Amino acid sequence: MQVTETLNEGLKRAISVVVPTQDMIAKRDEKLADLKGRVRINGFRPGKVPMSHVTKLYGKSAMGELVNETIDEQTKAIIAERKEKAAQQPKIVMTEDEAEAEEILDGRKDFEFQIEYEIVPDFEVADFASIEIERPVVDVADEEVDEQIERIAQNNRSYEAKDGAAEDKDRVTMDYVGKIDGEAFEGGADENATLVLGSNTFIPGFEDELIGVKAGEDKIVKVTFPEDYSAENLAGKAAEFEVSVHEVAAPADLAIDDKLAESLGLESLEKLKEIVKDQIVSQYGAQTRQKVKRQLLDKLDESHSFDLPQGMVEQEFDNIWTQIARDLEQAGKTFEDEDTTEEKAREDYRKLAERRVRLGLVLAEIGEKAEIEVTEDELQRAVMQQMQQYPGQEQAIFDFFRNTPEAIGGLRAPIFEEKVVDHILESATVTDKTVTKEELMEEDDLPV
Repeated sequence: MQVTETLNEGLKRAISVVVPTQDMIAKRDEKLADLKGRVRINGFRPGKVPMSHVTKLYGKSAMGELVNETIDEQTKAIIAERKEKAAQQPKIVMTEDEAEAEEILDGRKDFEFQIEYEIVPDFEVADFASIEIERPVVDVADEEVDEQIERIAQNNRSYEAKDGAAEDKDRVTMDYVGKIDGEAFEGGADENATLVLGSNTFIPGFEDELIGVKAGEDKIVKVTFPEDYSAENLAGKAAEFEVSVHEVAAPADLAIDDKLAESLGLESLEKLKEIVKDQIVSQYGAQTRQKVKRQLLDKLDESHSFDLPQGMVEQEFDNIWTQIARDLEQAGKTFEDEDTTEEKAREDYRKLAERRVRLGLVLAEIGEKAEIEVTEDELQRAVMQQMQQYPGQEQAIFDFFRNTPEAIGGLRAPIFEEKVVDHILESATVTDKTVTKEELMEEDDLPV
């Protein structure tokens, strides 16, 4: 076998491989010899089929299998021997001439192919022990806990049916059918629906129209969907809802006490406050983690500069751009609406793609040196979390991940990244900084 490097430019590599005909024939005949003892052909006893007949019937298919096996085995072996790491799956280039392809399958021509790939660049990982991080934290005030408990109480408030007209804060139970130009539209109907007037959960104006209705009454509610309504087919459209009121109920006095906690399965109001505070702390903790991670990645990005495999950059950019284009289309917006141009947006998102590729390589290198691995237990927990998001489809989700290695890879990558981040933070200097809730929740300019 002849292996020749035909391109070595920056990170790009191209390797020409020529496997002599006699080598291919020898390996093909090994396959056919094994097949000869197992094949069943009318007119011949098992194991007594002439080799020439086996070759005539199965030679091309055996050679086709051998071609694929040779490409796979030699590609891995050649790159490993060169002590290189391909940034992506290598591209294999073979002859497109049908006559030449037939000659190769017939064993009358050397098998030639070319391996094209980009390598993962060599680079030194910066000393992350010198990294300094400010961890933003929010002190959870008692007032915030009380506000959350009041919202819980509002959501669990009891109502008592009344004979009078509906007022603000009353609950109306009703059937309704929405129509546009006299035609009912999908998702615009419900039965025994409950609506607390003043909660602003329905289309603007809908709740106002129900002020004054009584149980047993029918009413036509006229509203106009907002221009930015999520369903494009309804946005900005005038609609009429035929409403049949079953019940009007007044809210009971709002009580925040042990009975409220007991109605939620807890022993006391103090226990409810403890749980609510823990939930708020957890919510802030997740945001704090994102802020810390963003600072860390910014510092890693600033401290590393090396050539990037352009194939990886292009793939990452395509993924980002596809999502951006989809989001704009769904929102019915253009780049001008976002105070930019397509050209400027492409430039910005290409930089983001380069950042992500660079950081991905840096984190992978750090993780490899630290021998960080994702365990099977961690992957199983990730699959379980995915299953919980789709009630009733758990088995289908489980089968999908079991049968789709790429999907499992999609779960492994973020787990690996978080473990590497934790590893770096163990060596970095992290100091807490008290901030306001608004400062913590402020969004960064670009996603991580």
